[in-house]
Formats: sequence, C-alpha cells, structure tokens
Amino acid sequence: MLTHIVVWKYRVDIEQEVREEHVGLLRSLVGTIPELVSLSVGFDLLRLPRSYDTGMVAVFRDHAGLQAYIIHPAHIRVAELGRSISEHVASVDFEVESFA
Repeated sequence: MLTHIVVWKYRVDIEQEVREEHVGLLRSLVGTIPELVSLSVGFDLLRLPRSYDTGMVAVFRDHAGLQAYIIHPAHIRVAELGRSISEHVASVDFEVESFA
C-alpha cells in the first residue's frame, strides 16, 4: 500500500467559501478515481502557528495507482485550485509497512 499525504496553507485572502469548495472537490475524488483505496480530508482543528489549514491522506494499492491518480483530470482540476489558493503546499508519499 502507498500513502499520499498533502497539506495546504491557504493564503490569508482566501475566503471560507473557497476553502470549503477545495475540500469538497477533494472529497469528490472518491468514486471518481478508481485507484483510490481510501481518502480522508479535513480542516485543521488546532490552528497552531505551525498548522496547515487542510490535510488529506489518500491510500493506493501501489505506485501505479498513485500515478494514475496524478494524471486523472479530476485530480488535475483540484490540484490546480489548491495551488492557486495556497501560499504553501507540502506532500509526502510512502509505502506502509506492518509492525507486529
């Protein structure tokens, strides 16, 4: 399994309605992109100085699934919106290991 984590720090001038649109578009990827095994997305609750505004965790079966997601038109649309309203976006991708 491959985990894809993305966090967005929105620009201060971005209104809540636009932030909610972004999160809604992210959530709409479920059922639209078949390679997504699971997707969790939400707004930060703590609002610490180090916090990002929105976070997403997506899980794929393998690297090929992530690559299919990256080029999917629905992902491209929401990724472009996310970049356009953010002052910073960060991501990490890793394979999940089991620890017994």
